[in-house]
Amino acid sequence: MNIRSCVQVDSELDIVAARQTGREMAKDIGFSEVEQARIATAISELARNIFLYAHTGTICISYLEEEGQMGIQIESQDRGPGISDVQQAMEDGYTTSGGLGAGLPGVKRLMDSFHIQSQSGSGTQITGIKWLR
Repeated sequence: MNIRSCVQVDSELDIVAARQTGREMAKDIGFSEVEQARIATAISELARNIFLYAHTGTICISYLEEEGQMGIQIESQDRGPGISDVQQAMEDGYTTSGGLGAGLPGVKRLMDSFHIQSQSGSGTQITGIKWLR
């Protein structure tokens, strides 16, 4: 199964569209309602980060199948200012927007695997995977 859906994030409405796309894709392959909500929350956080910090970027959601196991992959990519200190950004409570500072660490906790790559001035790419159990 090689289905991929991408949402261009340029506005707050695009955050909703990305969230709904991810939730529907998660439902299609059999994730429980709780897991659908977790996946949608992770997508929402990533899309909101794009909107707040980079102003434009993409969220791509793909089905995964590996050794008979199904899953979903979320890729967030932008060409914004990047994160100057990724390690600090991954600490609970750290924020540059006045929020709770739970976004990226929360996304990591919601996913089974999480990878972030960011470079100042070049943007940020985040990949999260959630496996169906």
